[in-house]
Amino acid sequence: MDFFAELLADLRAETADLEALLEGADWELPTPAEGWTARDQVGHLAWFDEAATRVVTEPGSLRTDVSVDDLVIEARALRAEAVHAWFRTARARMLETFATLDPRTRLPWYGPPMSAASFATARLMETWAHGQDIADALGVTRTPTARLRHVATLGVRAMPYGFAVRGLPAPRDPVRVELTMPDGTPWTAARKGRRTWCAARCSASACSSPSVVTSPTPGWSPRARRRAGGWRWRRRSPARPARAGLPQGRFRAIPDDLFG
Repeated sequence: MDFFAELLADLRAETADLEALLEGADWELPTPAEGWTARDQVGHLAWFDEAATRVVTEPGSLRTDVSVDDLVIEARALRAEAVHAWFRTARARMLETFATLDPRTRLPWYGPPMSAASFATARLMETWAHGQDIADALGVTRTPTARLRHVATLGVRAMPYGFAVRGLPAPRDPVRVELTMPDGTPWTAARKGRRTWCAARCSASACSSPSVVTSPTPGWSPRARRRAGGWRWRRRSPARPARAGLPQGRFRAIPDDLFG
């Protein structure tokens, strides 16, 4: 199985976990996302899954005049059962469509265009993040999985963009991120052949916070601490930030040009 097929398989598994969470749940429960119920979370996923399919099958169809909250309000006209069926259909079609793509195919989206690999990773991140909101509303503690490496992957690679949209210069030197996956497997984000000034260690639970980097490694030089600090404290708390990196250990290596 190549990396992209593995990524799509993980997206299917994340979807199955969300479906299990929704089984028998009260869809009208408020979630930590202010003003959003569990049903709103699922409707949000369904709408953007459909949009993701359309950017592949109907070039030029991307709507840029949408408001996330307005879309949620529109979806409230549907019964919970209809929203669930909508999500299942939209997710299945999106997965089928993306399975036909070269992972390097560039696709338009909100913000800069992304490769199909980045796009699928972002859909996994959204599924996990909105699923966490639903789990919190239900009072359910979810067991973290190694699929969190995909969430971490987006964050590391999106770091320069995070600085750019705030008018801040990105660190000139590469930032190294080390995570321990739930099964104890180490995961590292650092491009080969590039000098690393900074390192950070944190658990996989860091994926649920706006920044992967949590604290400097003991023994860092003052310069290294300053460089890491730029990322550590200028945290982003949008509608679910990205994460990124190159999994190592037992995880399949990701070609460096696959994302972007």
